[in-house]
Amino acid sequence: MTTTPRTTRRPRLRTALVALLGALVPLLAATVLTAPTAAARPRAADAVPTAALTEVTNFGTNPSNLQMYLYVPDNVTAKPAVVVAVHYCTGSGPAMYNGTEWAQLADRYGFVVVYPSVTRASKCFDVASPQALRRDGGSDPVGIKSMIDWTVRTYSADTSRIFATGISSGAMMTNVLLGDYPDVFAAGAAFSGVPFGCFATTNGSEWNSECANGTISRTPQEWGNLVRAAYPGYTGPRPRMQIWHGTQDDVLRYPNFGEQIKQWTNVLGVSQTPAATDTPASGWNRTRYGATGDRAPVEAISLQGVGHNLYVNGMASRALTFFGLDSSGPAPQPQPGACKVTATTSAWSTGLTGSVTLTNTGTTSLNSWQLAFTLPSGQTITNGWGATYTPASGTVTATNAAYNATLAPNASVTIGYQATHGGNSAAPTAFKLNGTACA
Repeated sequence: MTTTPRTTRRPRLRTALVALLGALVPLLAATVLTAPTAAARPRAADAVPTAALTEVTNFGTNPSNLQMYLYVPDNVTAKPAVVVAVHYCTGSGPAMYNGTEWAQLADRYGFVVVYPSVTRASKCFDVASPQALRRDGGSDPVGIKSMIDWTVRTYSADTSRIFATGISSGAMMTNVLLGDYPDVFAAGAAFSGVPFGCFATTNGSEWNSECANGTISRTPQEWGNLVRAAYPGYTGPRPRMQIWHGTQDDVLRYPNFGEQIKQWTNVLGVSQTPAATDTPASGWNRTRYGATGDRAPVEAISLQGVGHNLYVNGMASRALTFFGLDSSGPAPQPQPGACKVTATTSAWSTGLTGSVTLTNTGTTSLNSWQLAFTLPSGQTITNGWGATYTPASGTVTATNAAYNATLAPNASVTIGYQATHGGNSAAPTAFKLNGTACA
């Protein structure tokens, strides 16, 4: 494995023109926008900067010939976290390095930043092909996964703290990476993107006008199924997602914001009703789903009157807080979700009755809840009470009824169902309350 240092060290004050979505189709060719100037990195007066952006070659399997750029700060921590920062169309890894604060934040907190870079003519990431939309299927996600593996091996990085973030095409790739590799990423932050699978095409085209125009609408379950199909059989924890979108986005239109919320709340098994809503800045509307704290399962920020080029200084630090890498920031608020479940069944020849008692062992009241669990093979729910159940078999999500939506700390609720079975009448397993595993 070899590395090739860049000849120019990073500047004290980085100014960069960041082009967003420029050469994909004629529409995008005219859409070249200017990103904000990145702030100078703070250093002690006597500090001599030595860290530089480095290109890494021979990093592993790379079917689409991506380039890998890496930033390792002078004060990199032992077992560092890794942030994968994914560029926009017409961009590059170096442009993402120069035009965003991620390297500056790495200087402050000691994590490593990977900057994937497209070499194909459009300079857009592949988020459309069948290969890109399944785990280890080929194309760009495989190359990016190889970059992560190389970084983990080389710097003994913490595999529980790997994150993805991106702008526009990079935001779409952030959605794809979290869908393809849920076991790799802890969380993602997508700025002006679309849901996983929304841009899918089968004719080799990189562009999906219906998705870009915001005319593709699916149910939460349908969106969630697209993500789950990328890694069939996976039952482990899923990465959290932060979603950013401007209401006046004319490139990847604003309805994609709501469709992403539908998708990731379903994937994470949390209610589509916000657990908290606030306005962290003028014109910003933030909703949190499944919890009220800084690390909620899903966090969504809508920017009133803002277009596609929404990224400004300070947003990366907010994503950093969502990731949990901002050690100087406020402590995460208690997240409702800690829980205990007891489940029993009473069976007869081909049917059974199930009873599930859920206890909120957290410190904060739940205003709504979803309890996900796995039915044994051959069981199918035919009716239920105390909650609505979807789907009827496999991994089921029970969503509260109106009368039992509120669950105070240490309070319990009992729900039940009838089901058919094919011989296995055991109780369900693998319970998760609003995305958090239960005892």
